[in-house]
Amino acid sequence: MPSTSEIKNRISSVKETQKITNAMYLIASTKLRKARNDLDNTRPYFDALRTEIKRLFRTVNDVDSPYFYPPDYDPADDVGGTYGCLVITADKGLAGAYNQNVIKEAQKLVNAHADTKLFVVGEYGRRFFEQHKIPIEHSFLYTAQNPTLDRAREISSYLLDLYLSGALKKIFVAYTDMPNGMVMNARSTRLLPFHRTYFATPASEKKIAVPFEFTPSVSKVLNGLIPSYLTGFIYSALIDSFCSEQNARMTAMDAANKNAEELLSQLSLQYNRVRQAAITQEITEISAGAKAQKRKREKGEGVR
Repeated sequence: MPSTSEIKNRISSVKETQKITNAMYLIASTKLRKARNDLDNTRPYFDALRTEIKRLFRTVNDVDSPYFYPPDYDPADDVGGTYGCLVITADKGLAGAYNQNVIKEAQKLVNAHADTKLFVVGEYGRRFFEQHKIPIEHSFLYTAQNPTLDRAREISSYLLDLYLSGALKKIFVAYTDMPNGMVMNARSTRLLPFHRTYFATPASEKKIAVPFEFTPSVSKVLNGLIPSYLTGFIYSALIDSFCSEQNARMTAMDAANKNAEELLSQLSLQYNRVRQAAITQEITEISAGAKAQKRKREKGEGVR
């Protein structure tokens, strides 16, 4: 059984760890609020872009663009080619299964299509793939802790150059989506090319009575909008992933705090039991010693 000093040292250690986990919880909650505010401030612009693209297809449905499957697209013909996968992870752990869930989504894509090149954001993902001898085509060497629109634009531009040059036939992104504050889903979605139905107009919307005019042409207008829309999609994925990471870290740290409270309660009970046992033993030893001394004195008086 451990001594009282050993239990006291462990209690002190648990309390120090609890201070760290509590601080990490507060930091994560602050970062989460800031990131969601940044996303809310930029989302209307990219929602408006999507609306304009929908308007284009409401006017001319058979517009030709390298960013879309052709109108007569047949899935049976869509075989072969090199795929690209943008994997968005965190820079560190202590966030539950957040990183592993994203990596599993990326591995599913690699298993389904062997000729898939990985493009990684986040130190955790870089270390994982390097340790498992999985080649990385390109690593975006900046922290995942500070997603910005400029960085999303750099990623989008890099991937678009590969796609338009024919080096990549399809581009996917594996990230963690956070549709609300309670749900997080690791998912992989195709970034390019788009299906035309992705921008289909709902049946509830009115049909266009008078066609729009586009200058210089519908194709050039569409091809000018898509890069900005892709930048917004990647930026949204970066922010959603960052928010999901902070939310996962908050959950993990909250669980750690609760476990620490339970452990402290158990250690306090154990400490009181050990201390009480030590006190009882001391009282027993003192009482036995007093009785022995009394018998010794009585024996000495009887000898006289």
